[in-house]
Amino acid sequence: MGGLLVLLAAGLIGLISATGWQETRAQLARLHLWQIALLLGLSLANYLCRALRWHVLARRLGLPTGAVQNIRHFLGGFAMSVTPGRVGELVRMRWIRRETGWAIARSAPLALMDRAGDLAVMALLLGGAISLAAGGIAGALPVTALALAAAIVATRPRLLAALITQTYRLAGRAPRLFARARSAARSLARFTHGPTLGLVLGLGLAGWLAEGYAFHLLLGWMGADIGLAKAIAIFVFATLAGGLTGAPGGLGGAEAAMVALLSLDGIPLDISIPATAVIRLTTLWFAIAIGLAIFPLAERAARKAP
Repeated sequence: MGGLLVLLAAGLIGLISATGWQETRAQLARLHLWQIALLLGLSLANYLCRALRWHVLARRLGLPTGAVQNIRHFLGGFAMSVTPGRVGELVRMRWIRRETGWAIARSAPLALMDRAGDLAVMALLLGGAISLAAGGIAGALPVTALALAAAIVATRPRLLAALITQTYRLAGRAPRLFARARSAARSLARFTHGPTLGLVLGLGLAGWLAEGYAFHLLLGWMGADIGLAKAIAIFVFATLAGGLTGAPGGLGGAEAAMVALLSLDGIPLDISIPATAVIRLTTLWFAIAIGLAIFPLAERAARKAP
């Protein structure tokens, strides 16, 4: 993770040096404190919508936890966002096990459904934004299709169980692990309740729309208004592309995709680079800061649990 951060910083510094430090500073100087506060507020709206979604899913799964517990688990997990594939966020399952006695295999569908909800909503947002935006985004169609396919598989208990079974037949190892995975997949049937799915998708849509709108505002403030639909499409595509790399928090991949797509749309580097840096600071790194603040509280509560 440290190496990735160093490489990311070196890449951004190199790009800024190539475009000129004065130009970059001038763009950053155009932003006022109230504008940064608004960006952070929209990011916070995203996290709260998704935390409420986590609570809805936890109640549907039958977890004996309250709203405060569930929101604490969800937000505290952001502290582990910068782990490969974001697997560190499974610390939420650890807190649940300590506080409720539920085995990780029993609560795992909650994390799976949460991630599937993000994939489904982001795929829908990307597809809708591309259809409304002038021009298109190269490579957006396969990324959208892949995200939707992953979301469909993850929310279809029989399909996911069959896929796990087929994978076990090919691997021929760890039968106990695959058996637990199949059991977790079957428990996803609890989430196929129509009103629950509608609420889950609605909360996710509202949350990710808030961050996409924040990116649109930021570009406008920097003098590069490319339209709401195109801004949302670039933001969502870059986020998905970064996630597909498996790098911690999508570091490197998301930033590279964002700068490249903005450049292809005619936005100069002296705007695209600071815009990318600011939106990542007010989204990913703001989430990590929230997680780091709540993480010790969640750890303390989990240790005190009987």
